[in-house]
Amino acid sequence: MHNLSPELLIIIVSSVVVVSYIFSILSKYIRVPSVLLLLAAGISARVITQNYGLNIVFPEHLTEILGSVGLIMIVLEAGLDLKLNRSKVKLIRDSFFAALVIFVFSVAGIALALHYWLHEEIIRCIVYAIPLSIMSSSIVIPSLHHLTEAKKEFLVYEASFSDILGILIFNYFIGGEVLSTKAMGTFLLSIVIAIVLSLVFSIILFVIITKSKLNVRFFLIFALLLILYEGGKLFNLPSLIIILVFGLFMNNWELVKIKKLDLLFPKEKVEETTLLLHSLTAESSFLIRTFFFILFGFSIDINAALNSQVVLIGSALVLVLFLARYLYLRFFLKESVYPEVMFIPRGLITILLFYKIPESLTLQSFNNGILFFVILASAVIMMLGMIFYKKQTVDLVEED
Repeated sequence: MHNLSPELLIIIVSSVVVVSYIFSILSKYIRVPSVLLLLAAGISARVITQNYGLNIVFPEHLTEILGSVGLIMIVLEAGLDLKLNRSKVKLIRDSFFAALVIFVFSVAGIALALHYWLHEEIIRCIVYAIPLSIMSSSIVIPSLHHLTEAKKEFLVYEASFSDILGILIFNYFIGGEVLSTKAMGTFLLSIVIAIVLSLVFSIILFVIITKSKLNVRFFLIFALLLILYEGGKLFNLPSLIIILVFGLFMNNWELVKIKKLDLLFPKEKVEETTLLLHSLTAESSFLIRTFFFILFGFSIDINAALNSQVVLIGSALVLVLFLARYLYLRFFLKESVYPEVMFIPRGLITILLFYKIPESLTLQSFNNGILFFVILASAVIMMLGMIFYKKQTVDLVEED
């Protein structure tokens, strides 16, 4: 990288953004997730550079930093996407329990599979199973163009809940003692503290957004959210709750029935600000997702991902994810399961949480090729589901 001139580096970075934009357009027509195209581009770039003997090395923490910022954007975007009202009670309930139950089934199945094959301590297997059981909203949400509105809404809510539940449970399991009353009490207390702080900080952020006379406000908000997120981590608080609650407040301000707050922050002003914030969040998420998945694809050793043992274990884990999803959708929701059953992609959050597994909980015999395989295979399965999905007559009537 140090041999590249600044001009050439700018051209390369800008070209990556343009290519990602083209991928986003193509994905709507060929029904292939744009993230899968980005991963393929990253893998291809690695193969080309190796064939030409180019030694390109990226800083170790670059992908992790991009992932952390992307995680904040994803949670904020989830909060800005979730609309809470009485008409959506059934949808919210069904999607929440789908996310929770499928997540628990997946963690149990993957942990047992890893324990059986790797002969490692079950708690460590659970820690590895949690990231692999989180449905990727960063892949799901941009890939819903061809679905009916009802299916879109269900998957948006489910993916958002899966992200949030997975992150909270992961933080609990890496916190130390897991099965003690003290650990559980401390964890629940930290959630309560985070919710209280989120209410306070949400009001402060509202004041900054709605009362500031400066044109530059939104990246100030992102900077403050980053500080809150990283600061919360230093104090072992689930700080993503602060970001989620802020997003929920912005998108559901009409539910606040306090007259003083309503006068201080008029509904029209909040709605206008929410639309702009949503737009900027989506743009920022697109940019971060682009470079994150390109770099992640570049880091994938395709030979390691196609190792026979990796393929065997990875296929078993993907099968667990598929079965957990199918069984819940088929026998609990008792509704149409296609193509929802094919939406099992793992992505940014899965990768980022793998980076955060402490050394004391690492599986010594775990091959990272398994992670690469699961991410690629689950994305391909979702792609196949989208390619072969056609709206049924009932769906078309509902949509009309």
